[in-house]
Amino acid sequence: MFFILCAGLASASGCNDVVIETDIFTHWVNEPVFMNTDAFRQSVQITTKARVINNYGKMCFYDGYLYISESEEGIHIIDNTDPSNPQNVGFIELLGNVDLAIRYNKLYADAYIDLVWFDITDPQNPELEGRLENVFDKCLPLPSTGNNYLIDYKMCYDEKGSSKGVVVGWELKERTDISTLRTEFSYRAEKMDAVTSIRMSNGSSSSVGINGSMSRFSLYQDYLYSVINNYMSIFDLSVNPPKKAVDDIPIGFNVETIFSYKEYMFMGTPTGMMIYSVANPLKPEFVRAVWHIFGCDPVVVENDMAYVTIHSGNACGQTNNDLMIYDVSDVSDPKHIVTYAMKNPKGLGIDNTTLFVCDDGLKIFNASNPQTLMANRLAHYAGMDGYDVIPFDNVLMMIADDGLYQYDYSDLTQIRQLSKLPIEKP
Repeated sequence: MFFILCAGLASASGCNDVVIETDIFTHWVNEPVFMNTDAFRQSVQITTKARVINNYGKMCFYDGYLYISESEEGIHIIDNTDPSNPQNVGFIELLGNVDLAIRYNKLYADAYIDLVWFDITDPQNPELEGRLENVFDKCLPLPSTGNNYLIDYKMCYDEKGSSKGVVVGWELKERTDISTLRTEFSYRAEKMDAVTSIRMSNGSSSSVGINGSMSRFSLYQDYLYSVINNYMSIFDLSVNPPKKAVDDIPIGFNVETIFSYKEYMFMGTPTGMMIYSVANPLKPEFVRAVWHIFGCDPVVVENDMAYVTIHSGNACGQTNNDLMIYDVSDVSDPKHIVTYAMKNPKGLGIDNTTLFVCDDGLKIFNASNPQTLMANRLAHYAGMDGYDVIPFDNVLMMIADDGLYQYDYSDLTQIRQLSKLPIEKP
């Protein structure tokens, strides 16, 4: 039902001040489900018994062990000292976990609003060491909704603006609302205020873990950098306990991934690749952004070459599926070299010019010459939906929809699968 009302004094010419339009409409909205904050923080459980992997998430490899996040549930511990026979040896139940990073036998992980860390000196018997409370937004990062309906962000807070607890899920509700249109600008402001839609250094040593390309956590020197939606958080890990080093830094663009290379952070956003300098670790400086069509995009960099994928079938609002390569030897002026059409690429990794791309399974390329990349495909393993990869010491670890796959690429003419640790869908 649609109405047009007049505001101001009536005149012979009718409504000549403000035209107000109202619209009654029915729609579906995700309303938050809360958990008591104390109960949430007391819910951490560590078990030395294997727990079946039911879903895939972010990965971090450290000192022979692979740590796999089962999104919003916790972290699986995989003994990968023998990649041909990986062993699922434990699980850290950590509600709200999505990302993780490891430094000096400490595993750092997000848990919705908190940063939590564990001592993994004995990886099969991790110990909870501490927690920084309320270091991430009260309602961000949000749990996944599993649908494409809007989120009522305002419900996360009471009338005084305080959090009602920790958002641990969603309940889909049907509503009938009345919207008022004064001008195009005011309409948009009111609507977005009422119901907000929330979309949500490679290299290793004995001291630092290797993250996959989909990670929102990255390490540089003594600092952990976290990018969640529109903000960067920086944590000082050189002190005990760790502390938030500076106030959150607004960076915009709903950053999805972060990759450390030299003294720079390369970030993937729905609209392109952003580069920040962390030469001064506590004062990141914007260097350059490379815009492209909308697309979710992880970034990896090696030898001053940046590799970016964008894919469709997501909340990023586009249908393109591409691999883009840039020369970033001058980070202030990245040069686009080439774009290749792909089927549906996601995570990727690079090791000594061997490029691994999760696309229609797993594709492996000799990337020594970007212009001839497609003609130099070394292998293609199909039949799974690859999500992310970590290449290290001639072993490629790939998490996919149905399991953890591992490949030996020590001989690029005879790449071979070593193992598959299955994911068992509930």
